[in-house]
Amino acid sequence: MDHERLLKQIEFIKEIDKAKQIFRQNVVIGTTRNENDAEHSWHLAVMALLLSEYSTTKNMDILKIVKMVLIHDLVEIYAGDTFCYDEKANEDKADRENKAAQKLFAILPEDQTKEMWGLWQEFEEGKTPEAKFATCLDRLQPIILNYNTKGYTWQRPEVNSAKVLKRNKPLKENTPLLWEYVNEVIEDSIQKGYLKQ
Repeated sequence: MDHERLLKQIEFIKEIDKAKQIFRQNVVIGTTRNENDAEHSWHLAVMALLLSEYSTTKNMDILKIVKMVLIHDLVEIYAGDTFCYDEKANEDKADRENKAAQKLFAILPEDQTKEMWGLWQEFEEGKTPEAKFATCLDRLQPIILNYNTKGYTWQRPEVNSAKVLKRNKPLKENTPLLWEYVNEVIEDSIQKGYLKQ
């Protein structure tokens, strides 16, 4: 048995447990408790399994998508969660997260460091069909949470329907039916007072 390899993997597993302590802006449906990164990533992984049929690209590598969504926010262990509508906080987000990815994935054995780093970069670049679909899921999930929590994070002064639509624009090209759903949810949320016009 390669004890050194196993110990590096266990060390990484211990380190990513911290994702359970990184709280996001959204709250869990039916509660007032903020969702954590681990819950968010799990939710996206299940969504990948269920919703891939809505992608304009057929025969995607679903396992790759699941891997991407499970690891994409692990960097927030060191970089913290950045609210997507906070323009100031987003100025240095890419740099903070890049440094965090290098530090975190370096814990693993070299081959797994390379794989995780590659998957994380692919997600961030958003150019492959799998990365585009993973991005769509990452945008859709907060829509579902906000709609079912009376617009919890949409109540902030810097959020309005135009910004939410702009953020979710990747769905238009890559998952048109999901984009249609998002538009319906946004219109209904405006009508119900969950989201400012």
